[in-house]
Amino acid sequence: MTRRAKLEQMLEKSPQDTFLNFGLAMELAKEGLTEDALAQFDRVLQIDPSYLTAYFQKGNALIASGRVPEASAALAAGIAAANASGDLHTASEMRALLDTLD
Repeated sequence: MTRRAKLEQMLEKSPQDTFLNFGLAMELAKEGLTEDALAQFDRVLQIDPSYLTAYFQKGNALIASGRVPEASAALAAGIAAANASGDLHTASEMRALLDTLD
């Protein structure tokens, strides 16, 4: 059974599990299924808007697919969420990535 299949199976029992949803998003991105990965990152952020790594990885997936304006928006949202939670380190990492897009 593939890692993706295992994650999907576990999500059937725990559909609100942020970590499992994030793991599935990462697997989908790794498989090159960008649209599915983006939808899954959005699912993570719907469950937990403070899951900062999802913003960062969503931005990376969008950059990899050449969708720079959307990546900028995702990273800006992540920076705002990081600042709101007081995580200045993560905010600065996303800001550094965002600055490379300009």
